[in-house]
Amino acid sequence: MVLPCKKIAIVVPKYGLVGGGEQFVFELTERLAKYSGNDIHVFANKWQSSSTKITFHKIPIITFPKWLTTISFAYFVQCALKKFQPDIIHTHDRIFEADIATVHSIPHPLWVSEIRKKKSPSLFDRATSWVEKKLYLSDRCRLFMPVSELAAEMIKDFYSLPVTKLQVLPPGIDIDRFHKRDDVVRKSLRHEFGIKSHETLFLFVGMNFELKGLAILIKALARIQPRLKQGAIRLLVVGKGNREKFQAMAEAVGLGSKVVFAGVRNDMEKVYQAADAFVMLSGFDTFGMVVTEAMASGLPVVISDRVGAKDLVVDGENGFVVDRNNDDGIDSALIQLIDPLKNKYMSEKSRESIQVYSWDKLAQKIMDIYNNILL
Repeated sequence: MVLPCKKIAIVVPKYGLVGGGEQFVFELTERLAKYSGNDIHVFANKWQSSSTKITFHKIPIITFPKWLTTISFAYFVQCALKKFQPDIIHTHDRIFEADIATVHSIPHPLWVSEIRKKKSPSLFDRATSWVEKKLYLSDRCRLFMPVSELAAEMIKDFYSLPVTKLQVLPPGIDIDRFHKRDDVVRKSLRHEFGIKSHETLFLFVGMNFELKGLAILIKALARIQPRLKQGAIRLLVVGKGNREKFQAMAEAVGLGSKVVFAGVRNDMEKVYQAADAFVMLSGFDTFGMVVTEAMASGLPVVISDRVGAKDLVVDGENGFVVDRNNDDGIDSALIQLIDPLKNKYMSEKSRESIQVYSWDKLAQKIMDIYNNILL
């Protein structure tokens, strides 16, 4: 049931720009504007959109000194919303209060201490944590929607939230963009990267080589290489990081000619087709939208148990969830995916399992949540 047109305020600092969280907000909001029948307003500092059904409101941000960044955005949003008086406030970022909040991160104090391993938080960290705490402890917020069970557990424990205030909603995926399989495209991309038809191509994608576990993957491939026939495996690295460092690492372990660095690509739907399996051994990822892209493209995945997208992986069916500190577990998963029959089976299961996570289905769930709040 869709209720009469209501004013919905979507809050996010950057809309339609580069980044996993930004892509989530863009894909979801564009569909809400198209299908929901509500009056969609985006409150952002920067945006990029061709939609004629969304009204944008400029929110200032004070970026110097840095510690004012989060506080100033939250403050100016509060001022704008007080004048606008929306029926629902749906935030994707830390502000003082909202009706519902999609959560793309873990509690900031935990990010500082456990992921970044900082001994003491900076003034920016303290300010960010202060705004975040006000949102989580606000009486107004009816529902927090983390993108993974991993994030939900950390939020629940840290802020002592009742489970009734938490609902995990993973990101959607553009099924039409990533589901296509084209042998011509596959052969063309593999030729571009210098990959032979008999070689198993593992794919790594990330904008932070260290955090995403590229070093662990290179060492694992070096370990299994002697157990395979010569030239059987290759690694394609897509993204941005210290290329020289990791190229030297690959050469040091005997994989210099086996690793291809492709840089940042804007044709990922084609790149996935060139690969045979996707690997991301992150130290931590709240979700990891590249995992769903790879699965929709029919790639079995190997991800660490610190990646939120593990919620979507059935071990041994469409991929493997491994401990990034367990060499034997990682090696076993990679070796299994070199088997053509095993790889083909898991490829089909991977694509099949991701079909229920389309952006359209996610938008419908959000519309149902809006309706429940407005009743």
